[in-house]
Amino acid sequence: MDKIALKTWLVFIHCLALILTGAHANLQQQSSSSGSDNDIVNGGSVGGAATTFSGSPEDGDDGDNVVLINKCCEKFEIRIDSVCSQVNESEYFQPMFTSYGGEHNMPVKFKFVIGLPACGSMQTWPIYHYQGSPDKLVLLEDGKLRHYTNTKEEEESVDYAEQFADQVSAPLFYDYGRNQYCIDRAISTSGDHRQVLFANICLAKKELKWSDTNFLMHKVLNPIFHVISLIILLIIAIVYFILPTLRDLVGNIVTTIAVCLMVSQVADLVRIFTEFTNHVSFIVADIILYFSILAAFFWLNSFGYYIWKTFRSRNVFLRVTDARKYCYYSVYAWGTTAFMAAMAVFAHFFLDADTYKKQNTIADQETMGWLGIAIFFAPIACTILIDIFFYVTTLKLINRRNVYGRIQHKLKANFIMFAFMLLIMSAEWLFLCLSWLKFEGLLYTQIIVNALQAPLLLYVCVLRQKHVTFLLKKSCCYNEPPSTNDWGDEMRYMNCNDY
Repeated sequence: MDKIALKTWLVFIHCLALILTGAHANLQQQSSSSGSDNDIVNGGSVGGAATTFSGSPEDGDDGDNVVLINKCCEKFEIRIDSVCSQVNESEYFQPMFTSYGGEHNMPVKFKFVIGLPACGSMQTWPIYHYQGSPDKLVLLEDGKLRHYTNTKEEEESVDYAEQFADQVSAPLFYDYGRNQYCIDRAISTSGDHRQVLFANICLAKKELKWSDTNFLMHKVLNPIFHVISLIILLIIAIVYFILPTLRDLVGNIVTTIAVCLMVSQVADLVRIFTEFTNHVSFIVADIILYFSILAAFFWLNSFGYYIWKTFRSRNVFLRVTDARKYCYYSVYAWGTTAFMAAMAVFAHFFLDADTYKKQNTIADQETMGWLGIAIFFAPIACTILIDIFFYVTTLKLINRRNVYGRIQHKLKANFIMFAFMLLIMSAEWLFLCLSWLKFEGLLYTQIIVNALQAPLLLYVCVLRQKHVTFLLKKSCCYNEPPSTNDWGDEMRYMNCNDY
């Protein structure tokens, strides 16, 4: 009896040992398989983001068949009102795969890679896919994201199976690789479309088409015109700043206007290249652009007031109190410009409606809204009307006079220069306003008028002024022997109408 009991215990211990050995072997096999899966996942993360496994892989499947899908939020999160928020398991994002042949709900073993795409210097762009939207998002079976763009004339209901088979009738689309997008489910608590498929993509660079008129005008000719205008305006500023006899009140005003227009050209040049959205704030460029244009017109208004007041006064003495007058005009021009700019910026950020601000965007960046633009440009319209009044009244005073001295001739030359500058700058400002109507003809006209502004100002302020060209020749040809008849530019033109 004891021998039978002993044999029974030995058999029981042997079976228990076999069970423990098998369990230990199974644990080692599971740990090794999970380690290999983690190696595969971590090798495909975006920007160092964490990776999460999803799907129902069968035992024995090869890890190389796993498709990596970039998810914007965590696995247990979706986008609710543009913010990643935790939800219940029943509301998790479950991607639906489509084959290249148009078959839906393809069984695909996939894993989530959490994080935004690493776009680098490329621009990021949000896309929303909902019922009736012009943008359609299709997740392909190899992990690529296909973005369809339908025109307004196309039907809202699209049969993608037919379009996959017949590429001739298919809408425009672009495929984004694994590192160029992230996709997620989105919910909007307000608005007509509550359930949305959201994707954040790296905007593809457009192919340069040199035969495209729009590309040539905006991306090639327009920057070239801006650079040429900068050089010409710099020449005007240097001429009136370097020559001593031109550094009077009028010369300082012309120099200041040229500098303001140079700043506006630089700010507008920055707004042309929307590819650098990650490095440039377009609303700052807008503020600088409108500030410099407004300052240029306030200085032109000061110029007109000086001419008007000088012709009305009986005792005219040039260059007597130019420094003090320039300080007074500086307080008026810069102070008024700063005050109006502060009002425009305040109105844009605190008073303008969000819907109107979103209408003016550059590369998905916020720019100056219509309310801020109105506050910037309404004073410009007022200064133009006041300058027209100065021009008309001064012209009447000039026509009444029959006798002119040297000072009156110089004032008349300054008056003519003011009239031409008013005409040129007002025309450019008018076409800038008309270009906001978004007609291609007006846009191209504004580019051409802006390109002609600087050369015309060079002609009016330098080339047309014979005493300025005389001083330039005198300064540049300093190696020539001095002429015995050279008594200075004022004495040379004392009895001539060369101004």
